[in-house]
Amino acid sequence: MLDRAARPMVSLVDKYLPDPYIFVIILTLVSFGAAMAFEGHGPMAVIEMWGDGFWSLLTFSMQMLLVLVTGFMLASTPFVRGILNRVAALASTPGQAIILVTFVALIASWINWGFGLVVGALFAKALARQVRVHYPLLIASAYSGFIVWHGGLAGSIPLVIATEGHFSQDIIGVIGSGETIFAFFNLAIIGALFIVVPLVNRLMLPSEEDSVYVDPAILNDEPDTSVSIKRPADHLENSRVLAWLIGFSGLAFIFQYFMDGGGLNLNIVNFMFLFLAVILHQTPKRLLDSLHEAVKGGSGIVIQFPFYAGIMGVMTASGLAASISSGFVSIATAESLPFWSFISAGLVNIFVPSGGGQWAVQAPVMLPAAQELGASIPRVAMAVAWGDAWTNLLQPFWALPVLAIAGLKAKDIMGYCLMLLIITGVIISVGLTWL
Repeated sequence: MLDRAARPMVSLVDKYLPDPYIFVIILTLVSFGAAMAFEGHGPMAVIEMWGDGFWSLLTFSMQMLLVLVTGFMLASTPFVRGILNRVAALASTPGQAIILVTFVALIASWINWGFGLVVGALFAKALARQVRVHYPLLIASAYSGFIVWHGGLAGSIPLVIATEGHFSQDIIGVIGSGETIFAFFNLAIIGALFIVVPLVNRLMLPSEEDSVYVDPAILNDEPDTSVSIKRPADHLENSRVLAWLIGFSGLAFIFQYFMDGGGLNLNIVNFMFLFLAVILHQTPKRLLDSLHEAVKGGSGIVIQFPFYAGIMGVMTASGLAASISSGFVSIATAESLPFWSFISAGLVNIFVPSGGGQWAVQAPVMLPAAQELGASIPRVAMAVAWGDAWTNLLQPFWALPVLAIAGLKAKDIMGYCLMLLIITGVIISVGLTWL
């Protein structure tokens, strides 16, 4: 039944969803028009907001590029490749492959969103090398696990409000993770998604004649491990000693970092990926060969992230994001405010696909409203977090690393993600409103 229901969505997306670069240009023009029509700004003022924000995500863009590159380099090592292949061997049918990749992606994303994106995509490729399965749905399943990230251990909004000195502390104080990440309602949503998302993905699996398969040979990117010594410098490029000296220095830093109480974040995940790759590739030459392959898929991140930063600049500086949030708040009650916070956050996320940036925009609207209505502030904060995570199933921004690793386009997976958007939206809404 879900396979038949998903087909029109897959067909619709395939026909009308443009390349993500075209999508971000259209979103940019829509934000321009909305800021002028609804906030009363002139064309030049809006363009200035856009230009001022255009480079505001440079650090984040580099972090995301490194998520892709370091994750690819680590996964291309013989050791990690062997692990992925052994786990992938647990699946012997297409249905088992879909369920397994979804479950692995959900676990990895709950631990850390960057980790989840890379592990899900690379594990999907390992499965595709061993099981003949509908490849677009396999990659969509790998990406679908990303939906739980903001309710997990690395959720930016719950971690921000649990940190001493956060920007809204004077309004709400410090709210520990026991009231957000580990609250019953949040754990119930996570548990429900861990059951429903793999099941929905499995039920969307088309028949064999309607499936699209990929030649395993195309995915077999086994690195060249041959050694050629023709000049003195080749000895350095193939030196295990150099690789191990710098690699174990990096691991020593990581060990001390966690001993000092450090937590998982994007920088430390990239650091771990990089220095594990340095050691496991064994020589600088093998690492650099892997790097050359990895950077081929990073073009979408390089060109598109600045445009999203520009959209964020327009949405925040013009007041458009706050107006969207205020509009939903105006029709809310204490009981329904988490639901409307969730919906408004989902809408804002299409234009501002950044959890931290979105909270900076929405918190000044949502928190006073929660206090005035007597609503639960931790629940409202998590509603914004879940709204941010939810419409990532529709917004191709976060799918770029996954698509780059898989060698697909956004239109190949977004039809399946659209079906998941509808089903998971109901589950999250019920959890935020009634649990």
